[in-house]
Amino acid sequence: MKVSYFPGCTLKNKAKDLDRYTYRTAEVLGVALEEIEEWQCCGGVFSTAKDEIASKLSSVRALKAAYKKGQPLVTVCSGCHNVIKQTNYVMQNDRDFADKVNRYMAEEDAYNGETDVYNYLELLRDVIGFDKIKEKVVNPLTGKKIGAYYGCLLLRPSTVMKMDDPENPRIIEDLISALGAEPVVYANRNECCGGYIALEDPKSAEKRSLDIIRNAKANGAEMIITACPLCKYNLIKNGADIPVVYFTELLAEAFGVKEENDGE
Repeated sequence: MKVSYFPGCTLKNKAKDLDRYTYRTAEVLGVALEEIEEWQCCGGVFSTAKDEIASKLSSVRALKAAYKKGQPLVTVCSGCHNVIKQTNYVMQNDRDFADKVNRYMAEEDAYNGETDVYNYLELLRDVIGFDKIKEKVVNPLTGKKIGAYYGCLLLRPSTVMKMDDPENPRIIEDLISALGAEPVVYANRNECCGGYIALEDPKSAEKRSLDIIRNAKANGAEMIITACPLCKYNLIKNGADIPVVYFTELLAEAFGVKEENDGE
């Protein structure tokens, strides 16, 4: 299976190991990730202003590149996924906006939201299936109690993202179970870590992060996994005293394709 892949800025700079884990685990599953040529930053944050076009063009170009190849577009970073998914949604549902974008791009073939967009988590669940994930496990994570941390961007706005129930999600917990570990459900797993206010109000960001860590630990979690590089950074930076890892890293460990020097 071939898919178009949008890695995003973070996974090509500060978090290159997470990009490597994605490629290695996809290979185990028979998925060929074809990185989009000349991709640009997704924009970082999705603007809801209808007259704001410029910051969405890089996402439209990525979506259009996947469409031209007849492939779904797969993301790994929850921030990139949120921006690209929301951009695709507005291209599908706002004809005036889509017309402005297509005229701005001045290309012969218009784009109107035809590409299927998956977060890698969704690809694992909806296309590959967690049963197949379980079959590929060579190092079961038996005995590990792991809390999933969703954060803000994977689940909201729920009418657009449609990944899971925004109040009671299960997708990461089901992945944890498929890898042989015990998922820990706790109240703060879909609360904001404060990442977007870390520079403006670092004390508030620290409190939010510590509330998440303490709540996870109080419910028995010995580790937290997330699908957002910013959340991972923020939780660690603000004093997490249990491991905080990316879901692709955990997947690579269970598949036996993680190497000792990957983080170096």
